[in-house]
Amino acid sequence: MSFVYFVDDLIQQMPQFFDDYFLPATFDDALELLARYAGNARVIAGGTDLLLDFQNEHIAGAPPHYAALIDVTRIAGANEIRGNDNWIVIGCGVTHSQIVASALIQTRATALAEACAVIGGPQVRNVATLIGNVAHALPAADGTLALMALDAEAQVKSQKLKGKSDKWIPLASLFKGPGECAIDATREIICALRFHPTGAREASAFARVMRPQGIALPIMGMACKLKVKRQKSKAEIQDVAICAGPVAPVPMRARETEEFLRGKIFSEETLTRATEILLREAAPRTSAHRATKEYRVELLPMLLRETLTRAIERARLGDITVDLRNNGYPRNTRKITNQKK
Repeated sequence: MSFVYFVDDLIQQMPQFFDDYFLPATFDDALELLARYAGNARVIAGGTDLLLDFQNEHIAGAPPHYAALIDVTRIAGANEIRGNDNWIVIGCGVTHSQIVASALIQTRATALAEACAVIGGPQVRNVATLIGNVAHALPAADGTLALMALDAEAQVKSQKLKGKSDKWIPLASLFKGPGECAIDATREIICALRFHPTGAREASAFARVMRPQGIALPIMGMACKLKVKRQKSKAEIQDVAICAGPVAPVPMRARETEEFLRGKIFSEETLTRATEILLREAAPRTSAHRATKEYRVELLPMLLRETLTRAIERARLGDITVDLRNNGYPRNTRKITNQKK
């Protein structure tokens, strides 16, 4: 088995959290290490959420301890974004900054670029990985909302599947509850994500409400992907996917709202009725640190209007406007012409 093993300054500074740190060269090496430690080691990529967990649990007086951390970011292909007309594939080491900078994501998965642009600050986005955002399983995770609207799938590897064909599963099946991922990071690895890129008359959009100062957590977020029929003056929604959060214990696809919108001409009347259905589906709650339930209920219609309007405009015109709004600071947009018409 070939993999790199090292002990760095971080281990010396935080010996109470983990003993050893490994950089495996392949996923099979990583799985072998996880099997060797039998539940007492865990996978790490960017590590930003894990470090916060260490800190918070240390303050609470019950710091976790792992025999080893298994860093998967040096595995071949882990830091790559690959795409063709059928699939866009994102490796487990791809950071939010890479997503935002990718012309492929900007034009063919625009909602994801917009979502990743508002996560944390530049320092966090340069380190934190998209798959880490998924694995943390929070119902308001910006990248996850966009991926859910894009009908993303996750590639999962485990010791029992070692050497067999890749296992791709719907992203929605990874979430059990707030902060509860169905993938056991001490025994399994989320290796990659994939989804279909938008094509002719298709587009996506993401919008978020947050406090307008500093590095803010989302109060409410929403993403959508849709396809319109060719119309000279009106936009008929042929297909649509909507994901919102936090309005449920897990990122919520608004299935009833989607079903209503299919085949409808986008209008004020349609939007009003869709909003009523969405408010029945969603169950936002009051958060002591972010917003009240009542305020979040008021935000849902606004976010639905913004995401649908922006996506429909992009789908009809073929021009992609990437929203690089950064944590409440003035909006910065870039227009990119989508060549797939």
